[in-house]
Amino acid sequence: MLSEPPISGAPDTVVFASPQDSAAPAPEAPATGGRRSRSRRRLRASGTAVAAAGALSLALVLSGCSSEQTDTTSPASARSKAGDDAKGEQGTVDCAKAKCIALTFDAGPGKDTGQLLDTLKDKKVPATFFLLGKNHVKKHPDLVRRIAAEGHEVANHTWSHPRLTDLEPDEARKELALTQDAIEEITGRKPTLMRPPQGRTNKDVSKVSKELGLSQVLWSVTAKDYSTTDSALIKKRVLDQADRDGIILLHDIYDGTVPAVPGIIDALHKRGFTFVTVPQLMAPAVPEPGEVYRP
Repeated sequence: MLSEPPISGAPDTVVFASPQDSAAPAPEAPATGGRRSRSRRRLRASGTAVAAAGALSLALVLSGCSSEQTDTTSPASARSKAGDDAKGEQGTVDCAKAKCIALTFDAGPGKDTGQLLDTLKDKKVPATFFLLGKNHVKKHPDLVRRIAAEGHEVANHTWSHPRLTDLEPDEARKELALTQDAIEEITGRKPTLMRPPQGRTNKDVSKVSKELGLSQVLWSVTAKDYSTTDSALIKKRVLDQADRDGIILLHDIYDGTVPAVPGIIDALHKRGFTFVTVPQLMAPAVPEPGEVYRP
């Protein structure tokens, strides 16, 4: 049995519904008539406002949205704003010109991560691994070391996978710092990227991330692979959503995921995509600590 809770498919604190999204304005009353007409118009306007507020509240409850909006920056926007002195390493791929996409894996390493690394090595595809500290980094140090040695980006997915927005800042800091230290002990380098569990972030999480030198990375493609072991379905879901400058979210801890990866890579190669790590996707920009990045 997996020790991690299922991971939600969509970020929920960076999407903020407005009253205008929740309800259409009521038709305007005719401009003829006296006090009674004005009273009816006031009642109608009041009813519309109440309905809009109610619809907004319902939307927030159903979606799990936070009332606090968090701005995001896309990889393309980060690249376009990079100055001449930008230090991001793009290697042999310029994603301003190439059709780039980033393959990312959350919540490992696990029992299938070695097989995944074999596939990535065989197909010469770099990826970004957002690792869990407790029961994963500590349990599989050789896999963490191999991920780094084979050129993949090693990133932080907290120590025990809580919703960071439910924690006090000191608790959130501890969740991230423990994994930072565990990864540094194995690889000699602290991560510069983190992914908040379930994509939940807010100003407090952003502040803690900035203090720890961590940029926050969300996603644009999810296969919801925690909900199925059907590798063909996982592949289809990814291919249906894949687009230029996208960030694919998968989990190498679920049984159907790793077997789906070769087909995903082959199909996207045929569509002209080039696989890169998340930092390469943003190069020559360097991800800024505390910022939230989402295609």
